[in-house]
Amino acid sequence: MAVIRSRLSDLFGLDAPVVLAPMAGVSGGALAAAVSRAGGLGLVGGGYGDPDVVAREMALADAPVGVGFITWSLTPETLDRALDLRPRALLLSFGDPVPFADAIHAADVPLICQVQGVAHARRAIAAGAAVLVAQGGEAGGHGAARGTMALVPEIADLLAAEAPDVVLVAAGGIADGRGMAAALMLGADGVMLGSRFWAASEALVAPGLVDAALAADGDCTVKGDLPDAARGLNWPGAYAIRTLRTAFTDRWDGRGAALRDDADARAGWVRAMQSGDAEAASPVVGEAVGLIGDRLPAADILARVVAEAEDLLRDAPRRSETCSAPS
Repeated sequence: MAVIRSRLSDLFGLDAPVVLAPMAGVSGGALAAAVSRAGGLGLVGGGYGDPDVVAREMALADAPVGVGFITWSLTPETLDRALDLRPRALLLSFGDPVPFADAIHAADVPLICQVQGVAHARRAIAAGAAVLVAQGGEAGGHGAARGTMALVPEIADLLAAEAPDVVLVAAGGIADGRGMAAALMLGADGVMLGSRFWAASEALVAPGLVDAALAADGDCTVKGDLPDAARGLNWPGAYAIRTLRTAFTDRWDGRGAALRDDADARAGWVRAMQSGDAEAASPVVGEAVGLIGDRLPAADILARVVAEAEDLLRDAPRRSETCSAPS
């Protein structure tokens, strides 16, 4: 496999500066381990903090992996149980990391904070994060409003001025080597891939949902609150969830409150997500869905993305000379 070295690679001893997004209900132990074995950093999706699920998936990993949690739903008890498993890293996103930071540092586990804006980044720096993940709104799942292209270099400049030892990872809309090369040129030390690994053969995703995503393009996603309504989750208002547009999202568009009150509809959504009935569900993918094209093992995905990025970065000086204006 082609190798791109960066500060992220050095921090975790990686062959490639690629991180698996800890997608709740998707990034299980098998997927996280596959990414780690391939030379990246695999993170189990701890989601809303079920400690038994986290312990089970961590036990299924046959390579060193970390774990990620949705911060606003995390409890100190769940965090303690996760730290007892000696994760390779612990990622927090969507909430204030400071209340949990001391315990993470005391366990000598690197803290990764996913941030969606400058204020979030400053709070993560205050928490002593070793790594910041700048997540643009193109990402699948929950996110905020900022776009990856402008957010990443702004956070890079902030870190250069105020916290130069903190490593930066880019996320949101990155699914191939072009996205990885662009992120590195914008000042990131690596990339986090969500939607691309969502379609990996090891991911905990029903095949029918993946088939629907492979047939879609980037115009086919929507943001809203319908999956949260279907699950009875009360997310902070700053975050919406990006999914495929389906018959389900069309039917309930703008009617999240009514969905919360309809037990049969909510149960139907759960069944559809489990069975892979995409039109009756809402597959959780980002704008990069139009760049996926196939379902592959995680190792093949990682190798392809890194090789593409390495080729582009190697050819960058030549491309610049070709595109320069004549004197």
